[in-house]
Amino acid sequence: MNKTDQKIIIFTDGASRGNPGPGGWGAVVVLKDSDEVAELGGREDKTTNNRMELTAAFSSLDFLKDKVGEKSLVEIHTDSQYLINGITKWVFAWQQNGWQTKNKTEVLNKDLWQKILSVVQSYNIDWQYVAGHCGAVGNERADDIATSFADKIQGNLFVGSLKNYPHSILDTKVKNTKTKSSSSKGKAYSYVSLVNGKIETHQTWADCEKRVKGQKAFFRKALSPTNEEEIKKEFQEKI
Repeated sequence: MNKTDQKIIIFTDGASRGNPGPGGWGAVVVLKDSDEVAELGGREDKTTNNRMELTAAFSSLDFLKDKVGEKSLVEIHTDSQYLINGITKWVFAWQQNGWQTKNKTEVLNKDLWQKILSVVQSYNIDWQYVAGHCGAVGNERADDIATSFADKIQGNLFVGSLKNYPHSILDTKVKNTKTKSSSSKGKAYSYVSLVNGKIETHQTWADCEKRVKGQKAFFRKALSPTNEEEIKKEFQEKI
């Protein structure tokens, strides 16, 4: 395909079973004008959710380098505020400070931030935040790919025409309308806590309370295994 300026929509996600632990990343790249879709994915044996989120973004943009013009409009949908805030705000201060934080420590995932910086300047990128597990088709598919790789259950990755793609990928409407207030109701599946940069899950509120009491902590009740993973991902972005 000749390099052309066109509209690209990308959905990315990352997953890890532990922090660190086995992880995977997934992405769906849609080249609208040329009617193409490509699913991408990969894994690492010991990684973090944040590293997988960054890897998904870099790999998707790197995939485009021989396919589209440098001024193409790229719309990236992600549930990682860490990725969006990092690449649109924090990275400029990090560069000025020699890739050091305000506390004079090396920026986490410096290698991946530098890789992303090497490719983002080639495109006009619109970063779109999507809440995790909100029902948006593209992000749900990216999540499926990421978790499959993390669990070493690799299925076939689609590459082909948009009209033959089995998912309504361009439907970005949110289908899950549950609010935080409604999620506080119902029987607990588990409790998740974040203390001193470490995330733990607990079977009872008593165990969770014992850990967080008197500490600077984040904690939340999970209503299901999926909700538990969603909370973990949110907490990992606070680390």
